[in-house]
Amino acid sequence: MTEGAALRVFVEIPQGSRNKYEFDEEVGVFRLNRVLSSAVFYNFDYGFIEGTRADDGDHTDALLVIDEPTFTGCHVWARPVGGLEMRDEMGFDFKVLCVAIGDPNQAHIDRLDQMRPHRLLEIEHFFDTYKLLENKATEVVGWRERDPALDVLRTDRESWLRERATRTTPAGPTRAAAAGAAHRPTGH
Repeated sequence: MTEGAALRVFVEIPQGSRNKYEFDEEVGVFRLNRVLSSAVFYNFDYGFIEGTRADDGDHTDALLVIDEPTFTGCHVWARPVGGLEMRDEMGFDFKVLCVAIGDPNQAHIDRLDQMRPHRLLEIEHFFDTYKLLENKATEVVGWRERDPALDVLRTDRESWLRERATRTTPAGPTRAAAAGAAHRPTGH
C-alpha cells in the first residue's frame, strides 16, 4: 500500500443500520450476525478491504466516511486517511478509516487531521458502547495517522497473499480482488 493509493472497500453494513451483517467467504453470501443490542447505529458505512487478512482471520476492517449510505455488497473506491486501534474479546483490532473517492464532500480529506473532530468522537463513542448490552468489552485505544494504517494494510496484504499461495481456489471477494487488483478508478 502506498500513500494516495485507492483501495476497494466491500461494504457489509450501511450507515444508519443496527444490523450487523458479515460476509461468509466460503459460500459468498451475506449473513445477519446479530442486531445490535445497544440503542446505537452504525454512523458510517462498515466493511472490509479486499485482498487483506487481519490477525483475527477476517479481512481488514474498514470504516467508510461517505455522506449518503451505500448498501450491503457495494464496492467503493476509497482513500485511507488513518485508523482506529481497538481491543476486543479477540485482542488487537484495527479499523482503517477511509473516505469515499466518489463523494465530493470528502475530496479534500487526505489525512486524519482533516476529518471533522466531532465525527471522530462519534465513531469512538459508537465503538465504546455498541457491545455494552452484550456484556462484551471493547477498548478504544485511539486514532492512528495514515502511515500506521498503511503499515497495517501492508502486513495484512502480505498475510492474504501467503494464504492465497497455499489455496488452489479462491473464494468470495478474494476472487474479485485478484481480478481487479490492478484496476484503479479513472476519475471523479
